[in-house]
Amino acid sequence: MQHALNVASSVLTSTAALWRGTDAFRPARKQPEQPLALYEFEGCPYCRMLRSALTELDLDVMIYPCPKNGTRFRPKVATLGGKTQFPFLHDPNTGARLYESADIAEYLARTYDGKLRAERALPHSLSLLGSMTASATRPHAGMRARPSRAPEQPLELYSFESSPYSRLVREKLCELELPYLLHNTGKARWSDMGPPQMRDRLFKGPKDGSRNRRALLERTGRVQVPYLIDPNTGSEMYESAAIIDYLQRTYAL
Repeated sequence: MQHALNVASSVLTSTAALWRGTDAFRPARKQPEQPLALYEFEGCPYCRMLRSALTELDLDVMIYPCPKNGTRFRPKVATLGGKTQFPFLHDPNTGARLYESADIAEYLARTYDGKLRAERALPHSLSLLGSMTASATRPHAGMRARPSRAPEQPLELYSFESSPYSRLVREKLCELELPYLLHNTGKARWSDMGPPQMRDRLFKGPKDGSRNRRALLERTGRVQVPYLIDPNTGSEMYESAAIIDYLQRTYAL
């Protein structure tokens, strides 16, 4: 019952944010050779705007969760950038270190040859208002650190920003301060829209429209998010409720 309520409120979060971070119709033409490093936390409205841009640009990124009261990665931001502010991006490919979600999104689009559809459609102030409203729908989720064991290797997550089910998993990863490689799996065609069962039955379009959707199809035989890979235990799984239960049992103290 609690998981169903969380899903419902997560749907409201995506709706409040106008479902930004759903599609990757015009992905970046270049991919970073080394993973981008993003220090952020799930409930932050500015971080949400940047994660939406990353979905639209189809760029993967190593997430270092920095929830409030966090001690694992939060202090490193001040060391790298000079102040504790989020989001903070470090691009090891160019040496760039940036604060401010709009500046980071512009940098990524320029550096990796991409275009941000949603930013052209809506003024920045309206996008920010939507993101702040979205944060208010789940005011405590993905905000504060909980005691956890640190994994030896980062986890991997196939997700896209507006996915209500993926958000619940990202919130748990953030609260437990578990680093993970985020494989953005935005919808690459109109035939990708909708829940997997309806999409595959009605549209019958190809499922491999983007590189990560293709990779997921090759790995598992289907395209659905969230999908978690934990190299520390060899575990791989779909379904947000199962993933959250696994993270809680494996890493929470």
